[in-house]
Amino acid sequence: MLHAVADQPECWPRLSLDSWKDTYATVHMWTQMVGKVRLRLTPLVNHWWNVPLYVTARGLTTSRIPYGQRAFELRFDFIRHQLVIETTDGILKTLPLVPRSVAEFYGEFMGMLRSAGIEVKIWRMPVEIPNPIPFDQDHMHRSYDPAAVERFWRILLSVDAVFSQFRSGFIGKCSPVHFFWGSFDLAVTRFSGRRAPERPGADAMTREAYSHEVSSVGFWPGGGDVKDAAFYSYTVPEPQGFKEAPVRPNAAYYEKQLGEFLLMYEDVRNAGSPTASLLEFCQSTYEAGASLGNWDRHVLER
Repeated sequence: MLHAVADQPECWPRLSLDSWKDTYATVHMWTQMVGKVRLRLTPLVNHWWNVPLYVTARGLTTSRIPYGQRAFELRFDFIRHQLVIETTDGILKTLPLVPRSVAEFYGEFMGMLRSAGIEVKIWRMPVEIPNPIPFDQDHMHRSYDPAAVERFWRILLSVDAVFSQFRSGFIGKCSPVHFFWGSFDLAVTRFSGRRAPERPGADAMTREAYSHEVSSVGFWPGGGDVKDAAFYSYTVPEPQGFKEAPVRPNAAYYEKQLGEFLLMYEDVRNAGSPTASLLEFCQSTYEAGASLGNWDRHVLER
């Protein structure tokens, strides 16, 4: 069992979906552009581990991207509110994060890459959203509230720390803590080590993502039927009895349409210890899936 380290009082920010949904929609598209550059220029790593972004002390980063004899990194700085490109030959350029349309941002972003000697073509169509608009034609999404973005990033910092602590208790195959720009969520995934049954009719992306048995936990700002920010947890393939399993804390529940356990962010934020509450959710949902799915837990766990 993992335990929270309470060396100082916890205060996680309030950030309702309604308060920043327009900014969220715009920044989501910006992160997809940056993520698609990483996707285009890096070799495939199992389960698409070559494409996510990572939480940093200032925002989100691609980490190093190889480019011929050079390499570069793209970073969202949510303190100075700028997108930064830095290359191994000393080039440093920035693009201010201000209210502007996705189409305008796309043009300036691609221009910034070219000015740094980076020539890359990306698919201009957003993914994993309803009614996508090509980046260079999207004049609808144009909001940027810097205070809301900074609050969201500070939530990511707290969640990333908890997920990293949870990850440390597992010695089997486990993903890094990833920020997936397609679905705009932060997640960490454990693997049983066994292949999963192939999903009938699944597309190539889904087949690769779920080629093996997984237990995943993540954080998402919300959307659709989930009206606010929430933590989620699922096991694939879902073992019999999983949806009825008793999980903690008491506010967690199984959402049948999604096939996932959910725990609303506000319930975690208002807990006596948000860290302890989130660790309970991570651990109890994992234990439910792993035990019911007959994972070899004594081999996989520290």
